[in-house]
Amino acid sequence: MTKTKAKNNLGVIIAGLLLAILMASMDNTIVATAMGTIVGEIGGLDKFVWATSAYMIAEMAGMPIFGKLSDMYGRKRFFIFGIIVFMIGSALCGMAESIVQLSLYRGIQGIGAGAMVSIAFTIMFDVVAPENRGKMTGMFGALFGLSSIAAPLLGGYITDSLHWGWIFYINLPLGLIAFVFIAFFYKESKEHSKQKIDFLGAFLLVGAIVCLMFAIELGGKVYAWGSLQIGGLFTGFAILVVLLIVVERRAAEPIISFRMFRSRLYTTSNLVAMLSGASFMTASMFIPIYIQGVLGGTATNAGLVLLPMMVGSVVTATVGGFLMSKLPYRTILIPTLVILVGGIALLAAMSAESPRFLMTIYMILVGLGIGASFSVLSSAAIHTFPAAQRGAATSTLNFNRSLGMTLGITIFGIIQSHSLTGKLTSAFGGGDAANMPAGINFGDPYVLLNPAIRQTMDQKALSLITEGLSSSIASTFAWTLIPAVLAVAAAFIMSREKLDPSSQADEYAASH
Repeated sequence: MTKTKAKNNLGVIIAGLLLAILMASMDNTIVATAMGTIVGEIGGLDKFVWATSAYMIAEMAGMPIFGKLSDMYGRKRFFIFGIIVFMIGSALCGMAESIVQLSLYRGIQGIGAGAMVSIAFTIMFDVVAPENRGKMTGMFGALFGLSSIAAPLLGGYITDSLHWGWIFYINLPLGLIAFVFIAFFYKESKEHSKQKIDFLGAFLLVGAIVCLMFAIELGGKVYAWGSLQIGGLFTGFAILVVLLIVVERRAAEPIISFRMFRSRLYTTSNLVAMLSGASFMTASMFIPIYIQGVLGGTATNAGLVLLPMMVGSVVTATVGGFLMSKLPYRTILIPTLVILVGGIALLAAMSAESPRFLMTIYMILVGLGIGASFSVLSSAAIHTFPAAQRGAATSTLNFNRSLGMTLGITIFGIIQSHSLTGKLTSAFGGGDAANMPAGINFGDPYVLLNPAIRQTMDQKALSLITEGLSSSIASTFAWTLIPAVLAVAAAFIMSREKLDPSSQADEYAASH
């Protein structure tokens, strides 16, 4: 057992952590708007889904593992490892000459991101004095939410202005700065006890995530949902999860400690993160489609319409961080999540005739509703645990949030696609079918995102399709209310703890 005491340069360390979070969270979605250009240059239209899923699988699998390892052997070495691996992956991605290479390199990126995201919040709690943790958590949460929304817009701008490779190369100078700041200025001052690594648990966890993510990414795109391949992946996921639970319950030092879920605050924090994340990402995905497909806006307009949501999320993430030491976590989360439900309910009431300014108001409400969860839940999740378990607690929360976002996009994407297909099939069931431009797929809303295709359409056909798309997105938002309302319910059953700087002051003083 070792212990080091040294003074940290707090400002420099926080800057390095923020840069790492910025890179990792942005790269989760920054490729989305550039993928059309990338496929057009290097090919691989039938395999482009792997470039997204490889990153997500590697990141999600790495979060609990690196979080646990940081508890056992120290934060610094694994955080620096994550930065280096992420930079290597980014450089390779920019030089990829095929979609297979890009997917492989994205997986390398994801490994680094899993280490950075799972440890950054924990390092922040280690180095920041208890009385300032609320403010810092608010800042971290605001950046996480902002970067997740801004990434597609930035990715499109970089691709149009420079070259798609620069959406990856931009990580190199940022990563180098983060590396210097953490490597030379962060002095660990915590105790770490070396323990046995749960290799079997790690293997089962990675296997389960791989099966689930491939099933989600390939289902309905490469293979039918009822196909043997997708059924086999879901079956494999279920079997591996059962085995993981059995193994982790018996392991001396499990990768995912199910004992942690005995804490009511911790369990409900994870539930809120997963459920609110599903609702938030569904709104983020379908609003740009609505702007382009229904209102006929440009890709830039579709990205800019998310700016009000960014502003809203930053406001409540920051305010939530300030209030954590004054109010219980649940008292902050309940009203903000109710605002989220209200915003999504208003989105569900939209029609093709809804004015643009109303959508702006609705997006502000959604942003205000989700922002506090980015900051408050990170603190709530580790509240009941000693420093030696904070890495595992934080990484599991981030894992569940990411899982909720991924499941939300997939499930509600299927609902929207089926709804649109049904509405258009009904609308064009008669003579109006002849007005449809050749080659248009009823189940593909993205055809309406192309201005050239819209200009070739008969106005009556365009009106019918626009109404169908608008109605299908609105009905999808109605379904999205389910996880949003459940998130409010989970917040109501949270215990009444709040951030108490005085209770953590002794621990902080001892470690510094």
